[in-house]
Amino acid sequence: MNWKKIRKFLPIIGIGLFIYLIIKLDIVKIFEEIKNLNLIYLPLIFMFIFIFLLIQPLKWFVIAKKQGIKIPFLYAFKINLISNFYGFVTPGKLGTVIRADYLKKKGTETGKGLSNFVIEKILDLCSLFIFAIGFGLLFYKKILPPEYLYLLLIIFGIMLVLFLIFCRKKNSKIILRFIYRKFVPKKLKEKSKILFHSFYDNFPSLSFLGLCLFVNLCVWVLNYFIIYLIGLSLGIEVNFMLFLAIMAISTLVAQIPITINGFGTREITLIGLFGLFGIGAVKVFSMSLLSIMLISVLPSIISIYLVFKEK
Repeated sequence: MNWKKIRKFLPIIGIGLFIYLIIKLDIVKIFEEIKNLNLIYLPLIFMFIFIFLLIQPLKWFVIAKKQGIKIPFLYAFKINLISNFYGFVTPGKLGTVIRADYLKKKGTETGKGLSNFVIEKILDLCSLFIFAIGFGLLFYKKILPPEYLYLLLIIFGIMLVLFLIFCRKKNSKIILRFIYRKFVPKKLKEKSKILFHSFYDNFPSLSFLGLCLFVNLCVWVLNYFIIYLIGLSLGIEVNFMLFLAIMAISTLVAQIPITINGFGTREITLIGLFGLFGIGAVKVFSMSLLSIMLISVLPSIISIYLVFKEK
């Protein structure tokens, strides 16, 4: 079995699922659902999208300041839009790592830029697990069988342990020394050494990262509140805490890199979970499609202009 060939087609799986859902649910019914949305919610939705785009960079900007990365917030806002565009078109939103390259243009070492990206991604995952597990416990009998909840707890626990180990430079040096000696080519040893040290340069303390996690949670709540408003405009009425749990679980599933931006896998998860509460698949898919268009596609149009302007 040729893994390289299989890997090339992995992102297509989710797109295939997305197209299948459109055909299965009937595109006419989907557009009919969107056409009949309650317009009274639109001003609120656009207002909160604007606020969301303004505060979203705070997830990594406060960490950057602690790391000694000196950039104005306006520049952070701009490269956040650009990195979101790359995240939108890549599996697991891994394209957002392009931010490290834009930070490098402002004199930031590559390792420090990568460190900023890794910390933010870990905080994102922690936020999603907290919502999925915390609020999922309130409704676990309805949305998650106990074994799945335990699986989430185990994965979250392993992730936290690994982070606590590798957030210490001394620990990482001990663990990665074998890889450095055996697998890093001689001509790359010096560069990798510089990258390693810059990665841990001004690495934030755990207490500071706790504050960053709180900021991260607030940004995710705002993101999901916008989707919640979109859902209300389509007639989807559920408890907001339940909504948070379902959205977090679907976002975690969307991180599996078998699709671009979680297309398909996220929608199937949402349809399955909301279906447990009697909400129709067409409504759920319409909500997901509309949220993608408003929260991701519209800002991406601006981002494309910025990408070409920044060359």
